[in-house]
Amino acid sequence: MTCTHAQVIGNHLYSGRVLGMTEPGDVVQLHPELKPEWEAIASHYDRIGLTHSHDVLWNVSLDLIAETPNCKPSVFYFGDAVHSGSPIAKRFRQVDEKWFDVVDFINNKNNFMDMAHQLGMNVPQTLCFESKAAISRDQLLPLPCYVKPSISVDGMGIVRCDDPNHLRQTLDELVGDTPFQIQEELKAATFLNLQYRVTPNGVERLAASEQILEGCSHSGNRYPSPHQPWDLVEPMAKWMANRGMKEIFAFDVAVVVEQGEPRYLAIECNPRFNGASYPTGIAHKLKIESWSSETFLTSHRSLQGIDLRELEFDRDLGKGVVIVNWGSVLVGKLAILLAGDLEDQDRLRTALKQRL
Repeated sequence: MTCTHAQVIGNHLYSGRVLGMTEPGDVVQLHPELKPEWEAIASHYDRIGLTHSHDVLWNVSLDLIAETPNCKPSVFYFGDAVHSGSPIAKRFRQVDEKWFDVVDFINNKNNFMDMAHQLGMNVPQTLCFESKAAISRDQLLPLPCYVKPSISVDGMGIVRCDDPNHLRQTLDELVGDTPFQIQEELKAATFLNLQYRVTPNGVERLAASEQILEGCSHSGNRYPSPHQPWDLVEPMAKWMANRGMKEIFAFDVAVVVEQGEPRYLAIECNPRFNGASYPTGIAHKLKIESWSSETFLTSHRSLQGIDLRELEFDRDLGKGVVIVNWGSVLVGKLAILLAGDLEDQDRLRTALKQRL
């Protein structure tokens, strides 16, 4: 909640999606509203052979980090992108100042672009501004384009503009001192999510997946991808690790096909866990080599009413469904991993929708 927008429905219930990444012995904080669903999700994970923590604190207060000094903190976002300079931000800085500073810096899309230029990374044409007053009257702006707040999560606040009037109106609606950028629209064949994890030996390539998008919002991922442009973003990944970054982070990369050849452009860095992290973590634990993760709507408001018999993941076959984000069932949403090849995924998706 120190990073994500309040407009995301059921956002406060998303703590549950980390459960499948945990191991016995971990202490996991879950929102108390999820407690009635515990028996159902634990039974689901036990049936498919997915190990997880059983040491649950039904309280998501960050104050508990200070009360468990023998534990290594693992949070979605190491800082506070919603309220700069808040008591929570100060607390994170006290826990690990270097980690806090690199997250705070690169989470700003304008800072990302500046650093990408310094490191020689290919990026789209992007004009960065500290406020709308910084745009000169005669400045040429790309069209169509996207107007992006310099700090944004899940596509919130991003507006596509296809003509000068729409662009002018969008800029007029910006709060006067809001830093933002104007980025050219790319005719991308797909967008990638390149995840890294910081280890004692440096940065480790975690997974390259293709994003499933609804407008500007992330709604899922597909793995594996034939595109593996790690060299594009590795300079920044190493820079971040050297600056004190820890745990998981990811880059968004556009794939533009020109004369039959792919060209890769870095869009932004998410210096935190992201939507692809949770299915990736589960897939690694279950040794799933091909999968997609998607958000489904459901008429159910409890896992107990959903029948997944014959659809649940089978370790021997390497196919089936795994519930990833289960707490959001309380507001009629579930993020689910579909394991298997593309044909298996289509079959599972169709059968799953019938049961939701």
